[in-house]
Amino acid sequence: MYSSSDKMAELMSAEPQILQLIARFRLPLGVGDKTIQEVCLENNVHTPTFLTLVNYKLSPEQQINFESLSLPTLMDYLRQAHEYFFNFSLPMLRRKLIEAINYSVSESKIPMLIIRFFDEYVNEVSLHMQHENDQLFPYVEKLLTGEKTEGFDIEIFAHQHRAVDDQHIADKLNELKNLIIRYYPQQGENDLLISALYDLFNVEQSLSTHCNFEDEILLPAVRRLEQQRRTNPVRKQKMQQQEELSDREKDVLIEVVKGLSNKEIADALCISIHTVISHRKNISKKLNIHSPAGLTIYAIVNNLVDINNM
Repeated sequence: MYSSSDKMAELMSAEPQILQLIARFRLPLGVGDKTIQEVCLENNVHTPTFLTLVNYKLSPEQQINFESLSLPTLMDYLRQAHEYFFNFSLPMLRRKLIEAINYSVSESKIPMLIIRFFDEYVNEVSLHMQHENDQLFPYVEKLLTGEKTEGFDIEIFAHQHRAVDDQHIADKLNELKNLIIRYYPQQGENDLLISALYDLFNVEQSLSTHCNFEDEILLPAVRRLEQQRRTNPVRKQKMQQQEELSDREKDVLIEVVKGLSNKEIADALCISIHTVISHRKNISKKLNIHSPAGLTIYAIVNNLVDINNM
């Protein structure tokens, strides 16, 4: 298992399958000899949440520490993953399949039927993930901010989500692979199609990991949050938390919400970058909120910023 003191560069080099997580957390390359903790802090990523996903991907049987998990950071990652699949991964795979079919001299209709199957599959995945964007994520955000959450049942959603994962995402992608392997017309050179098929296997694995993150980490974390809100209403917590922030920490938080970098915040408040980083660590620790989206929600709810001016 990797820890916060391990070098980020060594993680990237030793575990190339983690590079997709790096991208979806919007972490940079060129990290030098910085630790995982240092890279995450510099890029406003909650380190324990990042490590939870890294270690789970490498070893799914590990025990999840839900106490250290940041739900806003996790949802931010999952939203980025959705964008990755639909703006990059799946369109790129489709282009590769089209190119392989154009290369074929066969008059068989099977290649175009495969493309149609692929498009139908992508449409189903899109509807599935859009449902999460429209229903699950707003529900969790309401839980975090203490708003009413009527009309949404997490257990019904979890049951439907698992069924879609098994029947539509996993089974249909496996069926598509078999169609290509078993029935694609024989031709002299298969290099491009084999390359596309290899990418298809990688997409399948990536989607499977994504679904597991949601089923085994996100949904249990939401259930825990529901239980916490029933026993400890969020609005009392927020009043207590806001009182714990110093005036300078509030100033830094406001600048963070504006989207300023650490250097820009330091210049605006006439303090050092080191002091900015220290304040940001204290803010995240006090509020247990680590993503820019989560801090923005907190600042709006507690009247630190005016949503109309954003």
